[in-house]
Amino acid sequence: MSEPSLDAPLHIRAETSVADPETCKFIVDRSVHPGGPVAFERSAVTDSSTLPARLFMFDEVSAVVVADTTVSVTKVRSASWEGLRAKIGAEIRAHLQSGRPAIAEPSQTGRDDNQVRAALERLLEREVNPSIAAHGGKISIVALTNGVLSIAMSGGCQGCASSTATLRDGFETMARRVAPELTQIVDTTNHAAGESPFYAQPSARNGNTSPLRSVHVGTPHNQSVHRT
Repeated sequence: MSEPSLDAPLHIRAETSVADPETCKFIVDRSVHPGGPVAFERSAVTDSSTLPARLFMFDEVSAVVVADTTVSVTKVRSASWEGLRAKIGAEIRAHLQSGRPAIAEPSQTGRDDNQVRAALERLLEREVNPSIAAHGGKISIVALTNGVLSIAMSGGCQGCASSTATLRDGFETMARRVAPELTQIVDTTNHAAGESPFYAQPSARNGNTSPLRSVHVGTPHNQSVHRT
């Protein structure tokens, strides 16, 4: 299928994830930037002519990820999507219709493991661990290699019956938001060793002590859809 011309009507669909209400995907009917994903934080954008820089003009925007036909925008928690969603859609439309590339050339090829790990450490420190600390829990990064993130859960999360939901529905969703480079999340926690463990000790037939040893990063199923 050929790429629509700049004169053709441009259609953008906005999808706000129920699981991650701070992030909205703007899906365009043509290529925004081939390849990706390429992630941007406000402090790292220097070229004012790029699409991410244009979106960071809104103080409510904290992060932008560009990948092929999708622009994922994360807002600050205190902001509302009411009105902001339409303004972002309008900026994406105006930039693409201008004919300028979304990302300046030479384009970023992506962050290395150290940069991705730093973003995840900030997420844990600022959002995740303060939230689960009320229940005595903590998540720590064990390793990050070639997109595979290994984590360990401790405190109230080790051996907790809700640890699967904490990882899959909570941290995994938030980690995907700040680090789209992730391909897999591995829980290395020995839940059977936790205090009053919920999970039984491993048998000779099955030495897997965690209910969620490997979580493959995917797209949330529950999403609200808007047209811009």
